Amino acid sequence: MIAAIKPAGSNTRGLLAYLYGPGRHDEHTDPHIVAGFAMLGMPDPGRDPDSTLTELARHLDEPVRLRNSEFGRKVTDHVWHCPVRTAPEDRRLSDTEWAEIAQRFVEAAGIAPPGDDLACRWIAVRHADDHIHILATTVREDGRRPKLHDSGIRVGDVCRQIETDYGLRRLKKGDRTAGRRPTQAEMHKAERLGWEQTSRDWLQDRIRAAIPHAGSAEELLAYLEADGIVVKPRRGPSGDLLGYAVGRPGDLNKDGEQIFHPGGKIAPDLTLPKLRARLETTAPEEHPTARRDQSTTPWHQATDALDTLHQGMADDTHAQAHITALGDLIEATAQKAPAHLHAELRAASRAFARAQRSQVRAEHQAAHTLRKAARDLVRTATGPDGSALATLLAALVWATIVAARWHEAKNHAHQAEAARQTLQHLQAAADQALTPVVGNLTTRRPNDEARRTLAHDVRAAVPDHADRILTDPAWPALATVLADAEAGGHKPHQLLKEAAAQRELTTARQPARVLITRIQHTSRNPAPNPRAEAARRRSTMALAPSGHQAHPPQPTAPTPPVEQRHRRR
Repeated sequence: MIAAIKPAGSNTRGLLAYLYGPGRHDEHTDPHIVAGFAMLGMPDPGRDPDSTLTELARHLDEPVRLRNSEFGRKVTDHVWHCPVRTAPEDRRLSDTEWAEIAQRFVEAAGIAPPGDDLACRWIAVRHADDHIHILATTVREDGRRPKLHDSGIRVGDVCRQIETDYGLRRLKKGDRTAGRRPTQAEMHKAERLGWEQTSRDWLQDRIRAAIPHAGSAEELLAYLEADGIVVKPRRGPSGDLLGYAVGRPGDLNKDGEQIFHPGGKIAPDLTLPKLRARLETTAPEEHPTARRDQSTTPWHQATDALDTLHQGMADDTHAQAHITALGDLIEATAQKAPAHLHAELRAASRAFARAQRSQVRAEHQAAHTLRKAARDLVRTATGPDGSALATLLAALVWATIVAARWHEAKNHAHQAEAARQTLQHLQAAADQALTPVVGNLTTRRPNDEARRTLAHDVRAAVPDHADRILTDPAWPALATVLADAEAGGHKPHQLLKEAAAQRELTTARQPARVLITRIQHTSRNPAPNPRAEAARRRSTMALAPSGHQAHPPQPTAPTPPVEQRHRRR
């Protein structure tokens, strides 16, 4: 059951005309009152042809007129309106049941507290099978205003209880982090103009797409302007940015003026203070002796950066920061991935927006590495090769699973559901990206004897999952990856153990595919040559000052390639 309290209005007669009218698409049938305040005492215009909407409006507005005649300051925001709707699959409720439900809503909201004879006047009108509209005038019989603070939270709570009591579809309890639902006026306007999205949804997508490109709030607004968004910054006398609003080109009011939406009215996490906290953190200083592998692409760096998410989930503020940054990386990947993956990845990014925010305060500094990876990715001019893209998508799948588990552990029901929806889209994209990679690897699979040797490594390294790995259709491709890694000086047994430790395989649908991407990423560079390393150490020690020499370690022989290992057995 969904209840949506509308902004306060001032025209009781106008709202009644809508409730008793045909609707914008002739969807209203048999409008009539199912419940009302105790002293309603007048006929229903939907049932009595001699009763008028004007008379009903005057009756409801009587306390408002009395208060306005006694006080100099008139009340204008006195119309409280709340549609209440059941789910499409719910049973049809009777008028009696809707009357009971309406009574519970006005009591919970504070419109008509139980046993209060001086409460506000209200009615509930039904003009369709699946919903009612509750209309109230928010001046009590004694002239005071009702206490409606946090009424939306109380109304949400009573929705959840009514779902249980009446056997209706049960929705998750809200946590005040959801974005605003589009109004009927916004949806009708989008339909009239041929837009696929309402303006606020369209603007939200554009802002989230711009976040990975920006290092500050000012950069974000500049990027939005360059993207064709109408930006209206609010600045103080010193020129400092105090707030902002954005508008969709062509979204005009009745006077032909641009309509603007403040960031906080688009989504709770798009206010200026929250964007600043997210974007304008200080980069950690790099150790002067730190070495960077210049051959590593932003795609590989993004996969490496995801390891910081797994390491930072113990602290809640760090976990929330990493999950927020994960959304930025999903968005960056969607923007730079090949065209045939755009649909799934855009859907994943849009779904994950809900999982990015919760009531937990994020320590955004902790996720700097992940956010930097997203920024580097959107700025790269080169696309990924097939294996790098498949590896990153597989890593995003696992990171999203970790995010969903964290939200579940914290009882963040809406966020966990959003992460699960994201996971479906990411898995579909990962499967599409990995299929050609697996096909190419399978054509180069090692011979039967070499595969038997590698199967022995699998059973020794991951005995609990060996049968599933070796019967996975992608096992020949994994054998190729292991053979290639061994030729580069790596030990298959060690690679398998490390990969299984980084991503548990119990929940993996296709464990061999998971290992392919992880091992390809780990073994993409040749393993260090022990003899060359020993020679380097001897040379260094020979140049060291007298008295500081030490015996160099004896080099160990490299592991022979898989075919040689088999021949020696």
